[in-house]
Amino acid sequence: MLRDALTQLVAMSNNLGDPALDYAILGEGNTSARADADTFWVKASGTELRTAVTSDFVRVQFDRVLDLLEGGDLGDNEVAAGLEAARVDVTSVARPSVETVLHAIALQLEGVNFVGHTHPTAVNAVLCSEKVEEAVSGRLFPDEIAYCGWAPVYIPYTDPGLPLARKFRDLIDRHVRDVHEVPKVILMQNHGFIALGQTARQVEDITAMYVKVARVLLGTYVLGGPHFLSTTAAARIHTRPDELYRRKERGHQ
Repeated sequence: MLRDALTQLVAMSNNLGDPALDYAILGEGNTSARADADTFWVKASGTELRTAVTSDFVRVQFDRVLDLLEGGDLGDNEVAAGLEAARVDVTSVARPSVETVLHAIALQLEGVNFVGHTHPTAVNAVLCSEKVEEAVSGRLFPDEIAYCGWAPVYIPYTDPGLPLARKFRDLIDRHVRDVHEVPKVILMQNHGFIALGQTARQVEDITAMYVKVARVLLGTYVLGGPHFLSTTAAARIHTRPDELYRRKERGHQ
């Protein structure tokens, strides 16, 4: 089970790092997968998605990582030390990504076993724009809803590390309370994109679809801006039996 999750995580990471897709270059982005109830795998800092192998992932303990959220105003060195102390293999020299706490939060959500954080050029073009909040405020077409969920969680720019992880936790909690479902897409202003999935395939599908969403969004601004679906139309797509069946056939529940 542990090795299978890691094998899938490596393959997913390599796919997300494929230069032809333009999701991430060099050391950008990070990925993770649940290993068991108590631990998860996360990409080591400084490694590359495109070329990642099993040794580029660190297995860490959920409780030790999540304890950092309650540690007050920790400095960068204290956070790094806490993440290193969370490693299952204390002899490992690999350093968990600075975003490990964020991954721990995501992997504790119901139905989430894999997380893919990338910086697609098209998505970041939206997230780094003056009109970002308008641009992500509505849904554009049925397949966006089918694969990426009712709505993304949008996070205004926050310093990576513990500040971002805390904001991430709070805004996801609000989303679950308001929408009554776990989000599939997290959008971080001036930063990047996160896909949450039950499977590695779901993470790849969600990422691919949201990159298309970003490209369509950018295109709409050439002709005056986005024409969003009405709330009624979006809700209909979200619950249509044929859409539910199609998602299930693709491995999306």
